[in-house]
Amino acid sequence: MIRVGHNVEVMQELEDNSIDLVVTSPPYDNLRDYHGYELNLPALGKETYRVLKDGGIAAVVIQDATKNFGKSLSTYRLILDWCDNAGFKLFENVIYKKQGVEGAWWKKRFRVDHEYIPIFLKGDRPQYFDKENLKIPSKHGGKTMTGAAVTRKDGTREKSREVYINPMKCRGSIWDYTTCGDGSKLKHKHPATFPNMLPYDLIECFCPIGGIVLDPFAGSGTTCVAANSLGREYVGIDVSEEYCAIARERIETERIYREKPPATLF
Repeated sequence: MIRVGHNVEVMQELEDNSIDLVVTSPPYDNLRDYHGYELNLPALGKETYRVLKDGGIAAVVIQDATKNFGKSLSTYRLILDWCDNAGFKLFENVIYKKQGVEGAWWKKRFRVDHEYIPIFLKGDRPQYFDKENLKIPSKHGGKTMTGAAVTRKDGTREKSREVYINPMKCRGSIWDYTTCGDGSKLKHKHPATFPNMLPYDLIECFCPIGGIVLDPFAGSGTTCVAANSLGREYVGIDVSEEYCAIARERIETERIYREKPPATLF
């Protein structure tokens, strides 16, 4: 389902404890003109908490604008507000690594090669968690190496031993995505997109088969396309009729795959 409207108002129509996962990216710090939309992240945090099931997850892709050589701190304000006032725990703060654009200031500050993905948890523990498909190849996978001489809490040190290195390992809290050539021309009619695999990975990890994924800033619909591709239900909300039309068309015509798509896609 794709809905046109103000996200907080539309979310008020959703039942309590009805959503498994939220994946979204707000138009933070007024970096782009977004059809006159007025951002209210505190209200969104409370509505997100209400509609999520116990154990549900909300992942927010966000960064901080720079003005007069200082960061806006929008990421940190969001995290504190959603934890202190909305009721969430911060499950993890993942770094989305990308190749930044140097821009006009590149001689005066560092190039920004990342965005943040704070992952919020409602309740004591995630209702669903499967990171198997997120694993990455180990540098020395398949080898047996000598090491693991760690220091214990009491200051004593374990002896080195032979350790088998698993072929695959947890990717950790830095997620590396290539954005060059990512997605269709239709997708990029929206001015601010994230990689197709970003919501795909989050959905596989945190949403059970048949679960419901919500994106309150649906944009060109990447989260909803990923949810549909993975057999999950979806709710996308955007204030722009134009972007909702793009999202609907993408859902009808596009699929996202971890590997190459099958020869007969449709």
